Amino acid sequence: MSFRVSLPEPFGRRLVGADRPLTGLWVCSGSPAMAEIMACSGADWLLIDGEHSPIGLETITSLLRAVAPYPAIPVVRVPVLDTALIKQYLDLGAQSIMVPMVHTRQDAEAAVAAMHYPPRGVRGVGSALARSSRWNAVPDYLGTAGETVSCIVQIESPQAVENAAEIASVDGVDAVFIGPSDLAASMGVIGQQSHPDVLDAVSRAMCAAKDAGVFVGVNAFNIEQARQYIDAGADFVNIGADVQLAATASRALVTDFRKED
Repeated sequence: MSFRVSLPEPFGRRLVGADRPLTGLWVCSGSPAMAEIMACSGADWLLIDGEHSPIGLETITSLLRAVAPYPAIPVVRVPVLDTALIKQYLDLGAQSIMVPMVHTRQDAEAAVAAMHYPPRGVRGVGSALARSSRWNAVPDYLGTAGETVSCIVQIESPQAVENAAEIASVDGVDAVFIGPSDLAASMGVIGQQSHPDVLDAVSRAMCAAKDAGVFVGVNAFNIEQARQYIDAGADFVNIGADVQLAATASRALVTDFRKED
């Protein structure tokens, strides 16, 4: 009998089984060593960022392999809603995909379609050649692939906030992730993620997603703000990034050392 492989659970399934909000960290450096360090932190999930980081397809594969032995669920963010690119991310083994700048129901529908094979979606079939099926070591991958993936869409514009209920109601959207930084910028208050208007917009988007029965998360590097989002009902948060943590800690170390001079 040929060797068979089981895939790990995707992010949506982890959310369903969670008994508390999930804590995440970003992986932006492109370093497999740093990704593994983040995976050893105790974080529940890791956001491997293909949007704002110098991370290409080969690097994403290396990062996925680096974190695979650990419990943290990798979520890979594509740089843009693009069917061909999402296909490539899925084929290289990303199971949980985050799509930025989803502004409308139509955007959300396109994201979901890109995640699934026909007849449900439009994903191209190349599983025998791809890590996603472990080169056909996963039994009946084509028939079960839809159960092994999760689609997370980002709300990060006033238009998306207004359409949050429709976006969240799209069948196949497993979670909504709100980005206060881009939301603040698009509202004319760039860099002010705690601006009252931004906080109100985040709250409205969260309520719309929760009312639709969809898991909702928020990015918040301010720890107190992250706790407030959890208190308000967020199911998952992201509280820091590898490069940000390294930069902050290294500067603080040098500053503290020089105080002794």
